[in-house]
Amino acid sequence: MNKTRLIRNLFTPRQHQLDRYATDAEYLQRKALIRLLKKGKQTQWGQEHGYDKILSYEQFAKSSPVNTYEELKDYIDRMRHGERNVLWPGLVKWYAKSSGTTNDKSKFIPVSQDGLHDTHYRGGADAVTWYLRNNPQSRIFDGRALILGGSHAPNYNLPHSLVGDLSAILIENINPLVNLVRIPQKSTALLSDFEQKRDRIAQEAIGRDVTNLSGVPSWMMSVLTRVLEVSGKSDISQVWPNLEVFFHGGVAFTPYREQYRRIIPNPRMHYMETYNASEGFFGVQDNPSDPSMSLMLDYGVFYEFIPMSELGRDNASVVPLWEVETGRNYAMVISTSSGLWRYLIGDTVRFTSVQPYKFVITGRTKSFINAFGEELIVDNAERGLEVACKATDAEVREYTAAPVFMDEHGQCRHQWLIEFNREPADLDAFAHRLDLALQTLNSDYEAKRYKDITLQRLEVIPARRGQFDEWLKQQGKLGGQHKVPRLSNDRKVIEGVMNSLTP
Repeated sequence: MNKTRLIRNLFTPRQHQLDRYATDAEYLQRKALIRLLKKGKQTQWGQEHGYDKILSYEQFAKSSPVNTYEELKDYIDRMRHGERNVLWPGLVKWYAKSSGTTNDKSKFIPVSQDGLHDTHYRGGADAVTWYLRNNPQSRIFDGRALILGGSHAPNYNLPHSLVGDLSAILIENINPLVNLVRIPQKSTALLSDFEQKRDRIAQEAIGRDVTNLSGVPSWMMSVLTRVLEVSGKSDISQVWPNLEVFFHGGVAFTPYREQYRRIIPNPRMHYMETYNASEGFFGVQDNPSDPSMSLMLDYGVFYEFIPMSELGRDNASVVPLWEVETGRNYAMVISTSSGLWRYLIGDTVRFTSVQPYKFVITGRTKSFINAFGEELIVDNAERGLEVACKATDAEVREYTAAPVFMDEHGQCRHQWLIEFNREPADLDAFAHRLDLALQTLNSDYEAKRYKDITLQRLEVIPARRGQFDEWLKQQGKLGGQHKVPRLSNDRKVIEGVMNSLTP
């Protein structure tokens, strides 16, 4: 029986609605804003900012400044302690733990019931909608979905609220009927020990007819490697011959593409990127031949954008979706049905089209490394180096860091090129101290370093004296206000410095 043929009819009406993205974008976004304001005026935040009197985007834009997590933190803390109607109506029970800020190890992003259903779950359904449109011969529902998620974080729980990875929150609240077509079982999916989870997933999945995968590329690669070890097969197609698609997101897929092609040699295998963050579900790759994603316009999310050339200025322009231009780099600002109002999410995007609105993620508003989902920021790096230097009596002059992506053995790490004014007596001890400090400062880095499963210990390479200055000189950037990029999500800078001309 072809279950997919029957089930795909449920997605057909939505396909026609998505066609409106190309013609009615401004209308859909203005309508989304009015829906948010109707709810928002019932909250303390809405009362403080006069949402009951706002009838248009133009009025909304004047109602409050753009916010970072620091501006909303006190409100979110009150919500976590059980206060109602603060940023969103009612009691918000769930909070997604995300990488921290300068002042905190972790952020706690509110995830309301409205946000779960009108944003996160709708995004997952729309990814399937577009996939079925592009692949009319699909048999995706004839087998199982292997959905790889995170875990709860009970040590952060309070009497009136629960904390977990976003994926764990989605699994915990999903319609029970979905559990009939997904693996692993819920108890396995929510395990916090990834090594144990990976082993149990392999045992549960082998022998099942898995047709689709969902998860973060780095974590999923680790699971698939374990599946091959347990099964004794040489590639995944021998384990799951009907596997046809991987819905992926969280980190850039480019570094992993060849690894997946090696481990899944089936030429009919498809890959579909999604943009599902703790704060909301924002984009889906609707065309397999186009790496850009369609912006989701009729969810519980209203978008604004700040040109990166103006970010940080007191009078920076903030524009709605219908005023963006292709080819420009923007910082994304969102208002959501979980109570994030004019929230600077920290991601940067560039639009490749405005009919429909399609974009690519270009990075973060600050220097970072997020090759494996660790979201390491410069503040983490600076404070970690301070700890390592104090412990080993070292002094750092210049540094840059970048990822070393997984090789055929699944090994990956961060590589630090450091020019010391005073080298540590024991370089290995310095690297160890730095690694431990970063785990203390950044919960996402700590999770990826767990038992060396996804991310191995960082590597420190001492640079020769003056090597960074040589590189800056070659770039025509020696002196003045030019600085060495500290953290990069690719290897362009670190390899450039390593290959700079010797004196």
